[in-house]
Amino acid sequence: MGEEKAEGENPALPAGRGVSWGTQQEGRGLGRAKCSDPNRKPDSVSPPSQGLSCHLWDGDVLCLPGSVQPSQGPVLVPTRLQTELVLRCRQQTDCDLCVRVTIHLAVHGHWGELAEEGQAGAAAGPGLEKPQNAPLQAHVVLSFHAYPTTRCVLLEVQVPAALAQPGPSVGSLVFDCFKAALGAEVRIWSYTQPRYQKELNLTQVLPDCQGLEVQDSIQSCWALPWLNVSTESDHVRLLVEVSEEQRFGLSLYWSQVHGSPRPWWHRNLTGPQTVILNHTDLLPCLCVQVWPLEPDSVRTSTCPFREDPRALRNLWRAAQPRLLPPDGWRLDAPCSLAAQATLCWQVPDGGLCLPLVPPLTWENITVNEAQKFPLLKGHPNLCVQVSSGEKLQLQECLWADSLGPLKDDVLLVETRDPHNTSLCALEPTGCTPLPSRAATRAARVGEHLLEDVELGQCLQLWDDDLGALWACPMDKYIHRHWALVWLGCLLLAAALFLLLLLLLHKDPVKAGGRRALLLYSPDDAGFEHLVGALASALCPLPLRVAVDLWSRRELSAQGPLAWFHAQRRRTLQEGGVVVLLFSPGAVALCHEWLQDGAAQPATHGPQDAFAASLSCVLPDFLQGRAPGRYLGACFEGLLQPDAVPGLFRTVPVYSLPSQLPDFLGALQGPRAPLSGRLADRVRQVTRTLQPALDNCIQPPGRGAGWDLGPGTGLE
Repeated sequence: MGEEKAEGENPALPAGRGVSWGTQQEGRGLGRAKCSDPNRKPDSVSPPSQGLSCHLWDGDVLCLPGSVQPSQGPVLVPTRLQTELVLRCRQQTDCDLCVRVTIHLAVHGHWGELAEEGQAGAAAGPGLEKPQNAPLQAHVVLSFHAYPTTRCVLLEVQVPAALAQPGPSVGSLVFDCFKAALGAEVRIWSYTQPRYQKELNLTQVLPDCQGLEVQDSIQSCWALPWLNVSTESDHVRLLVEVSEEQRFGLSLYWSQVHGSPRPWWHRNLTGPQTVILNHTDLLPCLCVQVWPLEPDSVRTSTCPFREDPRALRNLWRAAQPRLLPPDGWRLDAPCSLAAQATLCWQVPDGGLCLPLVPPLTWENITVNEAQKFPLLKGHPNLCVQVSSGEKLQLQECLWADSLGPLKDDVLLVETRDPHNTSLCALEPTGCTPLPSRAATRAARVGEHLLEDVELGQCLQLWDDDLGALWACPMDKYIHRHWALVWLGCLLLAAALFLLLLLLLHKDPVKAGGRRALLLYSPDDAGFEHLVGALASALCPLPLRVAVDLWSRRELSAQGPLAWFHAQRRRTLQEGGVVVLLFSPGAVALCHEWLQDGAAQPATHGPQDAFAASLSCVLPDFLQGRAPGRYLGACFEGLLQPDAVPGLFRTVPVYSLPSQLPDFLGALQGPRAPLSGRLADRVRQVTRTLQPALDNCIQPPGRGAGWDLGPGTGLE
């Protein structure tokens, strides 16, 4: 069954509204019968009505739900979970918070099924009794998970045969209760052993000390640090209000729907404190936890950015679709997202990505989990669209890297029914039936396309009982009757191209020089200034320099990965070179990719082209395609060439500025006429580069992405 939301789930639950408080005796007011766990008082179970009887097995049990099994005859199953927060008090000012769980039960199936089995088996052996007078019995498992512990208990329940009739409810059972930590997020499951249906599950968010009006009754809340959040322009302030000199712990982490939280930053500090976050660090799942540095202290957790529009924008910028060969994909994101995905067909002219006709419709997806494509083969023109709230958020042609650029193919949609099979061509104007007299590109060669499908010259992308998808090449039909004219045009174009090459070789300054794409990790503002100084100094050499610092608007519109793809393709097609500028941050990121297969997307900014580029740069190095296409460089005083991972040293890595002559020669290529002017150009680049390098190697400032107020001890 699906997940239910906990009743009374409210971060501020006053007494009498979801939280029962006061001194409560074990089992008081819980029905006519009860059973208890002697090892964990005040845990108890009681059936409130309808003649149910129960027994709580001593001790915890293993949480092993197993697979769903078919049932024969009537079975008792849980149908709904409810929770209530309860204060258990030894004294009025000495209480603990716990979760009381109510399990609603129902009977599924009929006695007649077992009776028929008994009659059928009577010939096999005597003595089979009719089951109608026997009580219906079930073992119900109740699982309680609050990071980092999990507890399961086993409840044996019996229903008199007279009441064991199919219906919406046969009664309910109360487990009283699970002790829980303040501010925790707990998940509760219930299922039978053996299982006859999917388990029920429910999430309960417990209030912390700030969310309870009864915090005076909980001693651990008395000395708890208080946390407030304020927003000022591009910065967010976390204000920790504690007394002078009180020591406390502060942790920033990403909350995960599945699995353990992922830590980001942790410090032990002395109060009071102000922590400043950059707005680019905000994510909906970014949470803050604070606690006094005392034994068994209560931790207060809050996730203040769940509804922050900036945090949601940052999350979508960090989300990245990833192809998982042979037929899967995954949406990588640091937080959970409510998203749907579908496939579309991108035509080479750069227009809208055409939605595929049924049955490939939108489907809900779960981030960071593998998804399956209903495809037989991939194609460069197939793209994934990810949408949220009827708004298109992402579009990625996942096969473009492995299968090459977009092709001039037409997508044919085959529709089948018991009496007929038809084909249509997917075009911007709709799906054009074939054959057709319509004035569209596909209709003009419709007969040839149908022949190609029959002869197996089209690639089948998808197939099932309802239809199929075919990708058919169109290039052989374009201007077939004008082949000689095209041949003449191509010869003329080739002659002009050779002439242009001669001009470029003769005077590269007039042609703009060789193209160079600079990639770097934005460690801090000083390093970005240093990269900008280098890029500016290289332009007059001449070189046509591309760097993300000069393309912020384009980078924000396209996203870092799409921007990098376009720049890399253009650079390599024109015989240019990609320059990897290594820094401590770039080296750390390369090690993450080499060790884990992917970097953590949330630790890098939404405009970090270096982080986005590694998914394409690494295959070039691993497959030996990097020499002649890539160069490396690092700056003296910031990083030694030996610190660059060995995989990237398969291409020259220059130390600047001492190796500037060799670096400039490699940038412009072997045919560039540098002799006679090399010394002047080295001096020009050094004059521009040296002040920025001197400023960058000064003692670093505070933090990475955040600053601390005075007295933190982290400066």
